[in-house]
Amino acid sequence: MTTPVVDVVDVSYRYPDGTVALTAVDLHIHAGERVALLGPNGAGKTTLILHLNGILMPQSGSISVSGIPLAQDSVMEIRRRVGIVFQDPDDQLFMPTVWDDVAFGPRNLGLDGPELDRRVAESLDTVAVADLSDRSPSHLSFGQKRRAAIAGVMAMQPDIVILDEPTANLDPAARRELTAVLQSLDVTQLIVTHDLLYALELCERSVIIDAGEVVADGPTRALLSDTDLLEAHRLGLPFGVKL
Repeated sequence: MTTPVVDVVDVSYRYPDGTVALTAVDLHIHAGERVALLGPNGAGKTTLILHLNGILMPQSGSISVSGIPLAQDSVMEIRRRVGIVFQDPDDQLFMPTVWDDVAFGPRNLGLDGPELDRRVAESLDTVAVADLSDRSPSHLSFGQKRRAAIAGVMAMQPDIVILDEPTANLDPAARRELTAVLQSLDVTQLIVTHDLLYALELCERSVIIDAGEVVADGPTRALLSDTDLLEAHRLGLPFGVKL
């Protein structure tokens, strides 16, 4: 068995106010997988993904990325390997142009000159926004901003990309464009979503988390066909849809 890109073992976390956010969570994601992380509001999804790049540190258990244990002395390398695309792209786009935004991370790694130009150009091409490189992010549509944010993450050449509610606020056309981009990316992906049909479209495997615990992990279609499982964890397909 290959080394998992993400290896979460028995991780628990309690917030300072006493709220238990994660309890003995195990999650293993291998190279090339595209996995959906599903669960109701307050289930612990955000807390979990913030652990995966060291924004939060586990209070018990362990996390490793591509075999590198998450620790204080490795957190910067972990953050390079784990790219997070947040729900609101305006949280990530802050430079004068799209090119500057995509270049920001690699430049902080010390890249410059032709190598930086090549990295940025490849990332822009990957998500089909090369024609927007000179535009101000503030003048883009929401879908264009989302793809520009993904380009910025891809420019860091991560081992895994985590997308938090990637379809939020997208119209049908932008959703289709995003789907094509995600399907084309040659990188392991964890997609956090409430959109069960989107999970089915993109991810062969899904993980359901509720009350801070992983309650199901398996083929997406099988999990979404289990109406008792969905109801027990406040999930549901759109009205009239049956698998």
